[in-house]
Amino acid sequence: MIVEKYENATAHLQELAAFYKNQLINDTVPFWFPRSFDKEFGGFLFMRDQDGRLIDTDKAVWIQGRATWLLSTLCNTIEYREEWHEGARLGYEFLKNKCFDKDGRMFFHVTREGDPIRKRRYFFSETFAVIAFAAYARLTGDQKVRREAVDLFEKCRQYAKGEIALPSKYYDTRPMRGIGVEMIMLNTAQQLRETLETTEYDDYILQLIDNIETYFVKPEIRCVMEQVAIDGSIVDTIDGRTLNPGHAIEGAWFILHEAKYRQNDPRLIELGCNMLDYMWDRGWDTVHGGIKYFLDVYGNPVQEYWHNMKFWWPQNETIIACLLAHVLTGENKYLEMHDRIKQYAYDNFHDKEHGEWFGYLNYDNTVSQTAKGNLFKGPFHLPRQEWYCYLLLKNHLVKV
Repeated sequence: MIVEKYENATAHLQELAAFYKNQLINDTVPFWFPRSFDKEFGGFLFMRDQDGRLIDTDKAVWIQGRATWLLSTLCNTIEYREEWHEGARLGYEFLKNKCFDKDGRMFFHVTREGDPIRKRRYFFSETFAVIAFAAYARLTGDQKVRREAVDLFEKCRQYAKGEIALPSKYYDTRPMRGIGVEMIMLNTAQQLRETLETTEYDDYILQLIDNIETYFVKPEIRCVMEQVAIDGSIVDTIDGRTLNPGHAIEGAWFILHEAKYRQNDPRLIELGCNMLDYMWDRGWDTVHGGIKYFLDVYGNPVQEYWHNMKFWWPQNETIIACLLAHVLTGENKYLEMHDRIKQYAYDNFHDKEHGEWFGYLNYDNTVSQTAKGNLFKGPFHLPRQEWYCYLLLKNHLVKV
């Protein structure tokens, strides 16, 4: 059945490339821009309802960074538009002038004017500022901004290694390590390397991948853990057993991307595909479709009450991972997986009236709430997915 369906795979991939470019340029990006440009105070206004109506003027710093990266990257890789360049400038200047505290750390949540409301214990605002600064430096050719990106990344490395202490959420009673820091540093290093066209971070990236494989990937139970003990063993508590399939699949495509960068490295392809397979098998909802949010590694009840909801971003990450796995391996099973989740996601999350995606569905795919933007959702996972898939296919089709 799969063989028959994909006997003209090239034509199918051409259709997918056209679809993703059209969705990106004519649906997703226009929902956000230029309406979200804050020309009075700088940055962007992303707290928007289904139809684009503004419901709050506060600003999430990490999404300011993500949007600055997006607009700069569209100019750098798709086509140059003065409007996108202007938006990137608004984002960069707001990040630089309003989003850093006196101690050098960044805020997480600020007012429209840039007054601080909240600063979190982790450094994810900084990692998204790194990729924003790097992309904006490439757009403008400004060497000062390039240096800001590199210097801020070095500070993130110090945070990640504990050389600069951050406030701790937990006591040392039950020390654990999480996959999130390894993943965010991996992707930030990849973005920085490729945007600035340097090989400086190649060894560091391999070390991060080795850490993920050593501590979090469990082939014996076909699983990728979210948290483990310091030695990599499973902590048999509710928190220790909780899985996030979409997050692990995002890590899988970061590793597959690295395999592609390294001339289709077979070890990394195998690792990334295994991670995808393990967490697809666990996370795919065989009744209603889509990737579930939280699971227990042993099938026990999980603590989070939203565990069986469908969030937008795991679907985005899985779409990328499946398509990338197909391009790297040629296996039609991954193309079938890609088509299945693409169809599911665009049927259920995409707002055909106003564009973009709803963020939160109930387990049965009814819309839970209509907001398109908040402190956690904005123009990143969806446009990144459409951008990445389009360029992946465009480059792949040149070679076939």
